[in-house]
Amino acid sequence: MLAVISPAKTLDFETPPTTPTYTQPELLKHSEVLIKILRQYSPDQLAQLMKLSDKLAGLNAARFNNWHLPFTPNNAKQAVLAFKGDVYTGLEAESFTEKQFEFAQQHLRILSGLYGLLKPLDLIQPYRLEMGTKLENTNGKDLYQFWGEQITQQLSSQLADVKGPLINLASNEYFKSIKPKLLDTDIITPVFKDWKNGQYKVISFLAKKARGMMVNYLVKNKIKNPEKLKQFDLAGYQYQPDLSSAKEWVFTRKQ
Repeated sequence: MLAVISPAKTLDFETPPTTPTYTQPELLKHSEVLIKILRQYSPDQLAQLMKLSDKLAGLNAARFNNWHLPFTPNNAKQAVLAFKGDVYTGLEAESFTEKQFEFAQQHLRILSGLYGLLKPLDLIQPYRLEMGTKLENTNGKDLYQFWGEQITQQLSSQLADVKGPLINLASNEYFKSIKPKLLDTDIITPVFKDWKNGQYKVISFLAKKARGMMVNYLVKNKIKNPEKLKQFDLAGYQYQPDLSSAKEWVFTRKQ
């Protein structure tokens, strides 16, 4: 099986990576096309396009101008270690051993507005480009049209190698870049709910962290059979068969 997660807005390129192993993103030619488009935007235009503060717009304009190939450990960092945020707090990739990084390389993918589809150890340079951005391009009006079937085709060929379902641990914004009807596999979406005001609810930042924790659980237990994900019990979450369906697996916890 293969799990997919979203990237994060927050990045860490200061902390040294905990592994020397790295790979190269497979869709860099497409990333180059996007970078050429983004370089045409002034900081003010980027602020409007991405709804950023002036400071962040300036930072990202500089990032797009500095972006260059080839990627090396001196000018780039492994994606799973560069991204920070709730998912990655739960994922704790910096605690992985070399064997665990190897397993993650085979069973985890990160969706990205700029890079399309990343393996955990693929090198990336700093950027901000959310999948929902309405960036005009040669394929259409936004990034969903830009990527078209590319991300799905990549996933499809990689799923053929690992066998089994796709575990959707990504946000709706990012999962929309995948065309499920073109994938010849089942898709399982784990949902994490916390007890609040007398009922179980999806609380965004807690659910994001739980998605990361499930990846950590998957990698550290070397899980290849998706049924074993139902045993996920980190931080007090428990699988609830009565609330679940074949395609949506619900995990709840009471704090």
